[in-house]
Amino acid sequence: MSNPSKETQELSPEARIIIGRARKSFLLSVGLLVVGIFVIGAVLMFRGNGGGGGNASDYVIASMSIPAGAEIISAVAADGRLTVTYRAGAMTSVRIFDGKTGQMVREIPVLSE
Repeated sequence: MSNPSKETQELSPEARIIIGRARKSFLLSVGLLVVGIFVIGAVLMFRGNGGGGGNASDYVIASMSIPAGAEIISAVAADGRLTVTYRAGAMTSVRIFDGKTGQMVREIPVLSE
């Protein structure tokens, strides 16, 4: 008896066309996968090196002014601004400072009802 695995069979032209299409589809899929992995890696490297948003260098305030004897309740740095909430006696206020220049942008008194 002959072993069918050792026999070489000629493929029909239709089978060769189908196998060729499958190979092209496989190569396209693998190529897209490799490109996608490369793009994700590049984005992670970009973000990791500080290229994707606010940095600590957005804030260069050397000093800011609040009333003497005031108690700072909170300070939040976001979007290039520093927001300070403080209490001076019975009055509570919020001051917003520019992160680059240190200039006060706005002062908002907090009123109780």
